[in-house]
Amino acid sequence: MSPARKRARTYDPVRTRAAVLAQFGAVRGAVRGLTDEQLALPTRLGDWAVRDLVAHIGMTLAAVSRLLDEAEPVRQDARLPDWPSAIAADAPAIARTARNLAERHPGLDAHLADVERRFTADLDAHQGTRLLPTSAGALPLADYVVTRTVELVVHTDDLNAAVPGLEVPYDRQALAAATRLLADALAAKAPGGSTEVRIPPYAVVQCVEGPRHTRGTPPNVVETDPLTWIRLATGRLAWPDAVAEAKVSASGERADLGKLLPLMA
Repeated sequence: MSPARKRARTYDPVRTRAAVLAQFGAVRGAVRGLTDEQLALPTRLGDWAVRDLVAHIGMTLAAVSRLLDEAEPVRQDARLPDWPSAIAADAPAIARTARNLAERHPGLDAHLADVERRFTADLDAHQGTRLLPTSAGALPLADYVVTRTVELVVHTDDLNAAVPGLEVPYDRQALAAATRLLADALAAKAPGGSTEVRIPPYAVVQCVEGPRHTRGTPPNVVETDPLTWIRLATGRLAWPDAVAEAKVSASGERADLGKLLPLMA
């Protein structure tokens, strides 16, 4: 068995579905209480206001329904860790769609409720093995639902950063899945065994070409917490700033991940 296959990670579809719905529900509950003034606040996502961000969060689940409406690919030609690096090209179109949705749906809570109902119905109606034509290539539905945890956790963090005093909670299982997928994406981008990246309590991966570590303390170690890792992986936090602020520890000559990040933006 190859090293890459040994590192392949599996996710429980039932737990992933529950995590996605829990995180989406947490956002819905928070958004329901926002005022028009809060919805008009700027975000760290270019010219998006909070209203645009919320509309995009709805797209996180709506994307599943949209892809299910398309023809099923003949065979799978992508892996789950390929997804983060493949979506950057979609950013301009995503931004336009989010703004258009925000304009068409002034009642955001009703819109999010409709999106959630269709998402739930679609998962009930389709097997997890059903292939979807994603931007990363053909992926099984069950794998694509895992990517929704990344979108939801990342944009929950964006929402909390944009609205003073807002503290939308992070579902533990959603945070775990998002952390693991982005860690595996790093290992796929920089395969190797010279550097160990630790994101307790959810993930440990080895990456970067060089002498492979076999026992004892690894010579190159990076360690950080899940939210810091997600911010690094998605470009919300720069590597030098994270190191300077002691949000990440990095030891060893191959422990500088600055040239490999972000994984998605």
